[in-house]
Amino acid sequence: MRDVAIIGIGMTRFGELWEKSLRDLMVEAGLQAIADAGVDHVDSMYVGCMSSGLFVEQEHLASLASDFLGLGPIPATRVESACASGGLAVRSAFIEVASGLSEVVLAMGVEKMTDLAGDACTAALATAADQDYESFHGVTFPGLYAMIARAHMERYGTTSEQLAATAVKNHANGALNPLAQFRNRITVGDVLDSMMVADPLHVLDCSPVSDGAAAAVLCPLERAKKIAKKAPVRIAGVGHATDSLALYRRADLTRLPAVERSAQIALRMAKRKPSDIHLAEVHDCFTIAEVCAIEELGLVPRGQGGDAARSGLTARNGRSPVNTSGGLKSKGHPVGATGVAQIHEVVTQLRGEAGERQVRNARIGLTQNMGGSGGSSVVHVLELI
Repeated sequence: MRDVAIIGIGMTRFGELWEKSLRDLMVEAGLQAIADAGVDHVDSMYVGCMSSGLFVEQEHLASLASDFLGLGPIPATRVESACASGGLAVRSAFIEVASGLSEVVLAMGVEKMTDLAGDACTAALATAADQDYESFHGVTFPGLYAMIARAHMERYGTTSEQLAATAVKNHANGALNPLAQFRNRITVGDVLDSMMVADPLHVLDCSPVSDGAAAAVLCPLERAKKIAKKAPVRIAGVGHATDSLALYRRADLTRLPAVERSAQIALRMAKRKPSDIHLAEVHDCFTIAEVCAIEELGLVPRGQGGDAARSGLTARNGRSPVNTSGGLKSKGHPVGATGVAQIHEVVTQLRGEAGERQVRNARIGLTQNMGGSGGSSVVHVLELI
């Protein structure tokens, strides 16, 4: 299996992008990544998208993307794993390059969510939960993650103030990200005073509905050393795992086994341990998701994720910086694009191009992209060459 590097990245602004269509977003991010890579062609493409058929009544995105990017007749594939679709697109591109099947592959993630009214968007997102045993009975993702939060509070003493500190930290980072949906700083008081969505989660504990796209160009590492315009970033480890779709089938509501397993696979492949990671982008669709994810990744001991943001551990200048982009909470969460946007942030950081939010001496980064309430997880470990 060949070593694989990322040589180009691209990303649109995230937010309510009324003036741009789904195809506009794919073209913008894809062309940015190709230009950043300095290549004149790609051999293959993967598009991660959760539910374009429900959000904008458009399927068959592989053909649409290759056509409007002017890349046809290359092979193109759309992949789906709910909110982990973008991470899965990058993993699929990695496998194709590593196997020798293709030399230059474009991985993309996209979603156009804000064309739907709130109730319809909630219903579309709920298709990533168990329809028979969760969605049919009225449970939506805020409710599912609220149950996770309550269980974590009961077992480990996690508080609403600690969850709020996670949102505060991520908004402070997002305020420095020109591509973020929300660039406003908030306080713990703002979070606790905001509307309760599903006890104990307030609206400022929740990521927003977003539009956006992100893309990355991958090629063999040896070729990257010859053609890359900027320092190549090696994909040192890739991990992918699944768990029960429905939350009620989990033995422990405070655990995300798919995250733990995918991280173990990726770190073992990279020959790294959690303490080697200089920064991480994790799936904070809700503040409690970041708390649980950093525990499963081994960045903090189990049960101590709640206080990580309040103590400064996961701040930009902390021992384990997490979500320097602003995370899903501040940067935005166009679900199919999120996993590739995480790659975009870590590559930007490893290149030293993150400006005011730059992590000093960052050379090894990790991304963790999760589907549903932890039914799937994709982890990548990236290293600056």
